[in-house]
Amino acid sequence: MSLVFIDCEASGPCPGCGELTEFGAVIHKSRKTFYGDLRGKTPYGIALTFLHFRRFLESNCETRPVFVSDNPAFDWQWINYYFHHIFGMNPFGWSARRVGDYYAGLQGDFHKSNNWKKFRKTKHDHNPVNDAMGNVEAFDRFQLNYKIDKDRARSECVVFNEFDERIFKESTGGTNE
Repeated sequence: MSLVFIDCEASGPCPGCGELTEFGAVIHKSRKTFYGDLRGKTPYGIALTFLHFRRFLESNCETRPVFVSDNPAFDWQWINYYFHHIFGMNPFGWSARRVGDYYAGLQGDFHKSNNWKKFRKTKHDHNPVNDAMGNVEAFDRFQLNYKIDKDRARSECVVFNEFDERIFKESTGGTNE
């Protein structure tokens, strides 16, 4: 799966009550970016922007793109609307992933869904490419922290298992009876 981090800026809360003004995307693995500025564009110009975005996804995603966002309830609706309106389909399918929920899962605490934002390097400034890039950076940083914690736990488990095995052999003479 190809993770694509997306951020949208809009003039209202949803399609029909505002307009998508701009959006940004960052391919997780390659860090390639796409910027769509829809301000002042005609319907043809908007369609052309989404055609370029679709081609960007097709040429940069090794597998099916997976939509990842800080707030997919907001961001996904815009991208989904325009892809369906223009092409009759959405290359991301019917779902999205939320960075904060993933982080909360790693922490084992559902209430820590906003604590991940401290891991951003690129400033969150409402430029959608910068915001998406900051989300990618944060994702990578807590992925690394989780891997280090997981490796540490695995090595402690191996040490504990070796200790456990030695105690078992000493107490039983090495038999399973």
